[in-house]
Formats: sequence, C-alpha cells, structure tokens
Amino acid sequence: MSDINWRLAARSLKRDLRAADVRALFVALVLAVAASTMIAFFLDRLERGLERQAGQMLGGDLVLEQRDPFSDELRATLKQAGFTLSDQVDLVSMISQGERFQPASLKAVDDVYPHYGVSHVDRGNGVEQIASGPPPGEAWADPRLAELVEIAIGDRVQVGQAELTISGIIEREADQSAGFGNFNPRLMLNTADLESTGLVQPGSRIEFELLAAGPPEALDQVQGLLTQLRRDGVEVRDVRVDRPQLGNALQRAESYLGLAGLAAVLLAGVAVAMSTRRYVERHLDTAALLRCFGASQYQLVTIFSLQLLGLALMASLIGALLGLVGQAVLLWLLTSFLPMTLPPPGIMPLWLGIFTALAVLVGFAGPTLLRIKQVSALKVLRRELDPLPPAAWLVVGVAGIVFGGLLWLYSGSFSLALALLVGGAVLLSLLWGVSSLLMRGMLRALQRLTGGSEWAQALRLGGRQLARRKQAGLGQLLAFSVTFFAMAMIVLVRGDLLTTWQDQLPADTPNYFAINIQPSERDAFEQAVAPRVETQSTLYPMVRGRITQINGQAPREAVPPDARGDNSLRRELNLTWQSELPEGNQVVAGQWFVAEPQGWMSEVDATASSESQTVPISVEDGLAERLGLGIGDEITFAVGSDSITTHIQSLRSLNWDSFNPNFFVIFPPGVLESFGHSFITAFHLPDQEQGLVRELVSDFPGVSLLNVDAILGQVRDVLTQVTRAVELVLVLVLLAGVSVLYAALTASRPVRAHESGLLRVFGAGNRMISRVQGAEYALLGFASGVLGALLAELATAALYLYWLDLTPRLHLGLWLALPIGGALLIGLIGHALSYSLRKQAPAASLGLLGEA
Repeated sequence: MSDINWRLAARSLKRDLRAADVRALFVALVLAVAASTMIAFFLDRLERGLERQAGQMLGGDLVLEQRDPFSDELRATLKQAGFTLSDQVDLVSMISQGERFQPASLKAVDDVYPHYGVSHVDRGNGVEQIASGPPPGEAWADPRLAELVEIAIGDRVQVGQAELTISGIIEREADQSAGFGNFNPRLMLNTADLESTGLVQPGSRIEFELLAAGPPEALDQVQGLLTQLRRDGVEVRDVRVDRPQLGNALQRAESYLGLAGLAAVLLAGVAVAMSTRRYVERHLDTAALLRCFGASQYQLVTIFSLQLLGLALMASLIGALLGLVGQAVLLWLLTSFLPMTLPPPGIMPLWLGIFTALAVLVGFAGPTLLRIKQVSALKVLRRELDPLPPAAWLVVGVAGIVFGGLLWLYSGSFSLALALLVGGAVLLSLLWGVSSLLMRGMLRALQRLTGGSEWAQALRLGGRQLARRKQAGLGQLLAFSVTFFAMAMIVLVRGDLLTTWQDQLPADTPNYFAINIQPSERDAFEQAVAPRVETQSTLYPMVRGRITQINGQAPREAVPPDARGDNSLRRELNLTWQSELPEGNQVVAGQWFVAEPQGWMSEVDATASSESQTVPISVEDGLAERLGLGIGDEITFAVGSDSITTHIQSLRSLNWDSFNPNFFVIFPPGVLESFGHSFITAFHLPDQEQGLVRELVSDFPGVSLLNVDAILGQVRDVLTQVTRAVELVLVLVLLAGVSVLYAALTASRPVRAHESGLLRVFGAGNRMISRVQGAEYALLGFASGVLGALLAELATAALYLYWLDLTPRLHLGLWLALPIGGALLIGLIGHALSYSLRKQAPAASLGLLGEA
C-alpha cells in the first residue's frame, strides 16, 4: 500500500476531527464501544459470579461423585489445574442412643468443608454461622434426628463401632441438597471418624464425593477430563441439572443478558450508519478534487477506508477503556446491592468490544463508503452530479450479514441467529412499507389541520419539512424506530422476567415435603395436615425402580458416552402412576395414556412371553434428551425382584420452579399398585403452625419430613441478585439508546441549520423556528414510537416462544407510552441540539447549502 495513501488519510483525519459530523461519528463510536464493552465486562463478571453463587448450592464449582474412592492421579490433575479439593462421603447407617435406634443419612466432611457459604448450627448458645464441619469425635444432628432419637447437645450416640458426641443441631447446611435421594434424617461427622465406625467395607452402599473450588479458567481447563469421567460412569454435577429451579432462572438470566448485549450492538450499528452517511456526503467534493488530481477509484476507497479505520481504532481504544473504568465504577457504587463477590474482569470482553466496533463499522458503513468510489471529477464544476446512493438491498444485506454473525457470536446459537436474521429482514421490508404509509397518513392529517394558532402553524410547517425530505425522513424514522424497538424490547423482557421470577416462588411455595407415607397412614396423615397448612399438593404414590436395560442393552452401552455417568443410571428412580396429567406437566411429544379397562399389568402378565407387549410410560423430556431417548424406545425397570419392560409413549416438560413433587417417569394405573409403595406430598406450613412438625413426628414416626426453607432461601437470594443485575443492564442499554439518538440528531444538524436559515430569511422569529423544529422532531418521535411498539411486540413474542421459554403477552401500555415518550424524547433532545442553530446568523446557516 502506497505511503501517500497513509499520509493523505492521516492528514484528512487530523483535519476532519474539527468537523462536526466527524466528531459526531467519533463520539457515536466511542459511546457505542463504551456501552457494549461496559455491558460485556459487566455481564462477563456477573455471569461468572452468578455461576459461582449457584455453585455454592452444590458445595463447589465442580462436584464429582462415584461409589469408589477417587484416585490420587485425578486429585493431582485437579490440583494442578488450580482447584482446592474437599472430600465428602455419604452413606446410610443405623445410629442409636440407649434403647432408641434410627436409620440416618451420614454425611462425613473433611477439614476443608465447606468451599462456599456457612452452616447454621446451634451449639448451645443459639444458632451460629460456622464455616467448617464438626471436629473429629463430634457430630451434628438435624432437628428431626434429635426429635426421633431424643438426643440433646452433649449426648453421645453410637455410629457403627464408634461413639460420637453430639455438639450441635444443624439448622441449615452450607450445601444442603434439594433432592430426595435419601429420606432419612441427617448426621454430619468428620471423615477422620469414618474408619473407626467400621462402616466403610467392600460392597457397602457408599457415595464418595469430591468437591472442587477454583477459578473459571480451571474449570475450562478440565472440560476434556470431565467428558471422559462422564463416559467412565462418574457423576459430574451441574447446577442446571441438580438445581433445576435455579438452573431455569440462570438460563433465562443469561439469555436476557445476551439479548441486552445484542441490543447495544444494534444501537451502535444504527448510530454508525447514520453518522457515516453524513460523513460520506460531506466528502464527495473532496473525492471529486482527488479525482481531478489523478486519484483512482481504488485510491479513493483506500484513503477514506484508512481514515475511518484510524477513527474506529481510536474510538475503540477510548471506548474500551471507558467501558472498563465504567463497569468498575458501577460495581463499586453497587457493592451494597450486589452482596456476592464478583470475579475480576477477563480480557475477552475487551477484544470482543473492539471486534464488535470494527465489525459494525464495516457492516453498517462499508456499503455507504463505496459511494465515494463512484464520484466523478465533473462534480467540481457541477454540484448536482452526486453519485447515486448505494442500493438499499446492498446496505441492508451487508449490515444484516454482519449483525447476524454478531448475533451468532453473542447467542451461541446458529439456528436462532439465522431465524432472527431472516425474520428481521422480512420485518424490515414490511416496516419500510408501513412507515411510508404512516408518514403519508400523518402528513395528510397535518395538512387538514386548521386553526391559526402558533402551534397549529408549527405543526403544519414541521410536517411540510418532513414531506420535502421524505426519503431522509423515512431513514430517520426507521433508525429511531429500531432504537425505540431495542429499548422497549429490553424493558418488556425485563418486566416479564421479573414477573415470572416473582410468580416462581410465591409466599405459599411448599416448604415441607412429607415422604414415606404408608397407604394405611394416608387418610389419617391428610386429615392431620390439611386444616393447618396453606397449600398442599396431591399425594402421589411412589415406587422405587432401577433402569436395567435400554432397548435390550445395558444402560451405559445404550446411552451417549457423555451420559454414562448420569445419576438416573446409577440410582433407583422414584416411579409413580397417574391417570391424569399432573399439574405443571405438559406433553411435548407423543400422547398421554389411554385408559385400559383391565389394567396394564394384567395385560402384560397374560402375555409375559411376548416381547411385543410392553407398558407405556411418560418420561421427562430433559432426562430423555440426556439419555438420547425418544418415543418408542424401550426401558426395562427392576422393581423389587420383578422386571417391567416399558416403551416411551410421551415426553413431558415439568415445572421444576414450583417446588412440588415431580417425577422423571410416570406409569399408567394398573401396573405398580401391587408393589410395595408409599406416598409423597408437599405443603406450605406457616410459621405459627410449626408445632405441627413435632406432632407429625410423634404420630407418624415412619414419615420423613424434609424442610426445604433453607433451599428456598438460597434460591430467592440468587434470584434477587439476578433481578438486580437485569435492572442494571437495562439502565446501560437505555443510556446506549439515548446516545444513539444524540448521534443521529447531531449528524442531521446541517440540514436543520439550512432550513432554519431559510425560515429566518422569510421573517420567522426565534420563537416560531423553535416551535417548528420542536414539532418536526415530535412528529418524527411519535411515528417512530408507533413503529417501535409494533416491532417490540412481534419480537418479544418470538423471543418468548423460542428463546426465553416464557408465555407471550400483549403490552397495551406500550402502545401509549412509546409514541408519547418518543415524541417527548426526540422532541426535547432535538430542540436542545438546535439551540445554537437558532442563534446562528442566516448567512452562516445558508452557507451550509452544499452540505445540506
């Protein structure tokens, strides 16, 4: 590349920095990069912080579980990656004190426990927050175990061959589990005491857990190892699988945060497109002079491309630094609102912000810049010989491809990016036609406006000015509509997300689960509970069964390699039967059971030798996806000493957010009733009725009561932090939208200056010019608000259905707020930016005729 091109580009850029349109373009780029980088930095840290906060509910950033002790080689690999390790052992054993015996779930923890959070333990002086487990020789019991065995602090209990002192009553564990793998009361002890109990023997049913805590980089480093561990049958826990109530909220929050980033990118593109168009129009004369001096088309494009590239690099650098400083200041100001500690910022958002700015500049400014290539040297003598603007399809096509690529980058979903891109192209075509009709109708209505008041005259004159610049007006209308659409979409999604999260955990969410209710106790238990609880779920029958075959193969051989360590293949599942689809369940594939007059089990027994007779079942769609199962696949369950071969007749989605009993597998009636079974229910027990727990333990000693208040509290805490994050990101996107409006209106100042000069020449005063300009901006804002509302409604409906998994709804208030708000916002900003023009002499304003 010739040195002269570099020198000309540098000199031109240095000179143009004094020009208003280049400063507007520079400021627009800086604001766009600063906003997108600030959001990227903030979202990166916030997402990693939310993952870390959610990981506390599992006990670590990474949790591995298997039936054998973990090897020293695996431990060394994890430590080398940067993890701190903690061992935990879970088993079931009988404990006793005197003549009282009770099966209990033993949880042995080491001295590193817990990685995150604290346990709430009463050690005789009230409930304390303790960031450790019990020391060797001591144990902590949960209140239900203390009630059943009648033990108090200081008592000694027999655990296997060892005798331990009860030194605390656990009110809440730091990593309390939300599942129902064990229904027995809990006893926590130190791993140093395990050997003395004599309970760890070959063949014992023991679960060894390895809890690892470390930075996100460490987790990324061992992804290949985790894939191999899953194939080897090791369970690798993830918050989205092991905490579905929280996982759904995190998934929606991440989708929203990514959507906010895309909105900022779209706003940046609108600002750059409008600023670049003004920049190119002002440089047509310069290009014509260069053609007179022998510059080729290639040189013209090269010089102005280098100039814009230099401008973009400077703006990107300043904007990225402002974004980095801005997110640090933002987090410093909001420390009290974000109690969790966020990890330090990474370098990737910085490069992502700079890359996004350059991509937006190329995509939204590139086709417009090609107009300079077509300029003729005769334009120096004949100013009307402007090159034709680039074809609309070219501008929109290139911008769409670039934005689609960024959409793919930000969302991580090619299908979603392609669908939104195609849908956006169709909507843009429709929008152009609708905006033209809207503009035409609005201008006709203004011409029929009667009255001699100053405001009536201002509205008519403002409408005529829009009519004279119809194409430019339509371009601004589309730009402002897209800006309002992006801002409104973020506001709408934020409001509906918060409503969904508030509805997810209402005040009467079940806080107790009752398990192991025997058929003979069912009626009496329901009579004892129903009058004193606020809400109660159905009593579901429950049978324990293990998957022994899938499509005639061993389970681990029939599922994908990554699912070989899935928990559902390693443990017994809770099976139930229902004739009607349970509340909160929805069939997403296949069909629900059709009633059989004689019952399914009699049909199967009568044809036991026939492999074609299998029992239909309904399977949760998430489990089926993990195991690679679909409609018609056969699963054999071992229930007691019998085997039942089934086929999948339907797949269901479950409402995990409800904290009601949910089942991965549901049988039709007439199959499992003959097996030993119990019942499970969930209910909300108000604080004033807590005495019912003691009565139930006394009257129904075999029933296990699981208090999930602690888990509800943890989920509510994380949802609160997610909600605050959503609100903060909303503010950032709104600021980015205002900056786009500012850049767009600033770029059109020469046109406004020329028109105000003409009005002043024909005798209009400052007051009249002020009202005409305010009316023009307000009309433009009102029409943009109407189109923005239409776009926002259509886009949010599509996003809710295909991305955020929410129910679409009509937002009537949007159709009133956005047009009025748009008229006020654009009217006020435009009026304020035009203040200096109204004070400018007519000769100076008319001197902008060539630029206008």
